[in-house]
Amino acid sequence: MAQWTSAVGATQLARLLTSQQARPAGAGTRRPPAYRALADGIRLLVLEGRVPVAARLPAERELAVALSVSRTTVAAAYEALRTEGFLESRRGAGSWTAVPAGNPLPARGLEPLPPEAVGSMIDLGCAALPAPEPWLTRAVQGALEELPPYAHTHGDYPAGLPALRAMLAERYTARGIPTMPEQIMVTTGAMGAIDAICHLFAGRGERIAVESPSYANILQLMREAGARLVPVAMAEGLHGWDLDRWRQVLRDAAPRLAYVVADFHNPTGALADEDQRRKLVDAARSAGTVLVVDETMSELALDDVEMPRPVCGFDPAGATVITVGSASKAFWAGMRIGWVRAAPDVIRSLVAARAYADLGTPVLEQLAVNWLLNTGGWNEAVNVRRAQARDNRDALVAAVRRELPDWEFEVPRGGLTLWVRTGGLSGSRLAEVGERVGVRVPSGPRFGVDGAFEGYVRLPFTVGGAVADEAAVRLAAAARLVETGAGGGMQAPQSFVA
Repeated sequence: MAQWTSAVGATQLARLLTSQQARPAGAGTRRPPAYRALADGIRLLVLEGRVPVAARLPAERELAVALSVSRTTVAAAYEALRTEGFLESRRGAGSWTAVPAGNPLPARGLEPLPPEAVGSMIDLGCAALPAPEPWLTRAVQGALEELPPYAHTHGDYPAGLPALRAMLAERYTARGIPTMPEQIMVTTGAMGAIDAICHLFAGRGERIAVESPSYANILQLMREAGARLVPVAMAEGLHGWDLDRWRQVLRDAAPRLAYVVADFHNPTGALADEDQRRKLVDAARSAGTVLVVDETMSELALDDVEMPRPVCGFDPAGATVITVGSASKAFWAGMRIGWVRAAPDVIRSLVAARAYADLGTPVLEQLAVNWLLNTGGWNEAVNVRRAQARDNRDALVAAVRRELPDWEFEVPRGGLTLWVRTGGLSGSRLAEVGERVGVRVPSGPRFGVDGAFEGYVRLPFTVGGAVADEAAVRLAAAARLVETGAGGGMQAPQSFVA
C-alpha cells in the first residue's frame, strides 16, 4: 500500500522551487552540481512545510520537463534525497517525501514557564497575555454573587450552564448566524472542545487534514488520539488557504475531519477571506469531511480590518461545520472556558460522550464569563487586550527588524503571533541556544507534521517596550551562536538550474 497521503504535481513543484530565495554565494564559492542544488531545494521545501511530509513527488521524467533539466539530474537528486532520508520510494507506488529518523520534534517551547524562571528568562513560548484587570476581578466577584442558587444543585452541567449557552447563542445570532442554545456546548477550553470532537468523529487511525503549519498543541492532541495527520500547505504569506491543495487532499485522502483556523491563523496570522471560506466549506461538504473551525483568535483584530463572515455562515444546514470558540486568547488563558457550536444532534452526541470524560466545566468560571458577556465587561476587556497586543506587536516587529534584519516575516493584522523565517538557521537550534541566553521561543517544527518548518520560529505578541527590545537582542545573540557553530545551521540552496 502506498505511504503517501497527498501529491505534488510537476508544475506546482517547479513553481515552488523557482520561488525559493537562495542566499547569494560568497566570492570564490563554488556552485553545487545541478542535482545537488535540486535535492537541497526539495529538502528545504519539506523542512519549511511548503511541501508536506508524505507527499508523492512527480515522476522523474515529468519533473525534468517542468524544470527544463535532464532526467539524469532529477534521478540523481531523488537518489540523494533517499540516501539522506528525505525521500522514500516503492516500485509501482512512486516516491514520496519523508523526514529522516532521529529528527524528533523539540520537546520544549510551549509549556508554561516555571514561576522560578520568570525573573531570568524572557518567555516567548506561550501566545497568552496576563489577565485584563480590573475585569477579571470584577467577573469573579460577579460570579460569586450568582453562585448560591447553583450551589444547591449537584453542580454537573454536561452541556454547560443554560444561561451561558443562551448568551453564546445570542452572540452568534448577532453576528448573522441564527443559533439556538441547543447548538452550544460549553467545554473546558478550546482544547477540551477539540478533544471531544476528535473522539466523537475520528477514531484511532482516522485521517484528519490540518493546515501546515498549524497550532502545535492541537497537532499533539490529535497525534495522541491516534489520528493520521494529513498536512495541507498554507498559501504564501498572509493569503490564507491554498484551495487547490485543499480540494486535492479532501478528494484523494478523504479525511474524516479537517481542522482549520480561519481568523488570524496560529502561527502565521493569516486571515481567510469570504471566498476562501465558502469554497472550503463546499469542498468539505462534497468530500463528506467535517470541518472543525477554531475561532479562538476571531476577536483579536489589531488593525482596522473588515472581518469576513464566520465559516459556519456558509453552512446553513449545519451538517459540515463545527465551530470552536474560547475565552483563552481574547480574555485570559486562565479562564478555561471554551465552547462548541454545531447542529443539535452533534451537541447531543458530544454531551452524551462527556459522561465518560470530565462530566462538565467548572460552574464558577462559567458564571464569570456569563457576567462579562451580560454586563459589557467582555467588550471593554477585549478592547484593552487588542490595544495591548497591538503595541506589543509593533514593538516586537521593530526590534526584530533592527536586530535581525535577515529574518523574514509579514506583519499580521490580528491575532497574537508572528511567523518568522530565520534566514536559513535551524529553528530547533535557535530554540535550544535561546534558552542558554535567556529567551524562550518555540521552533517551527512544533507547528508542522513530522519535522517540517525547521527554518522558522514563532514569536508571540506577549512582551512590549524594553522587554521586546531585550528579547530581540537575545535572539540575535542566539542566532550568532548558531551561525558560528555553537548551534549548527541550515543554509538555503543555490539555484538548481544548470
